[in-house]
Amino acid sequence: MRTVRDGSGTHYVLLKQSGESSLVRDPETGTEKHVANDDLEPIDGESPLSTAATAVPESVCKVLTAAHDDRALGLLVELDRRGPLSVHDLLDSYDLCESDLHGLLGEYRAAGLVEATEVLGQPGYDTTETASDAVEFLTG
Repeated sequence: MRTVRDGSGTHYVLLKQSGESSLVRDPETGTEKHVANDDLEPIDGESPLSTAATAVPESVCKVLTAAHDDRALGLLVELDRRGPLSVHDLLDSYDLCESDLHGLLGEYRAAGLVEATEVLGQPGYDTTETASDAVEFLTG
């Protein structure tokens, strides 16, 4: 498989190529169609797997990259459903030590998934719109 684009700049995953036409898949819609070979141009350096991954919303990709295990993902889901939450409430509610909690929150902040806030006069966190969109997509 290879990544190709048509005259309009749309990227496709090339599935099969014959003498006159090629079977391509649009990664965003999953639609397969035949396109004349003359209308396609190979894209050097772009993996077909990377092209296929464009079907996943960007917010979900951020979560998949930042949440490296079930606990990390669960923290984001809980914070989205219950938040905003104070750091004190997070430590009281979940089986995370302070350094693990702050490490995860730091990674989520760097990824743009949570933001620091104040909850009843205490430091806390809440999910961003990006994280909420991803959680809704993943749990919906």
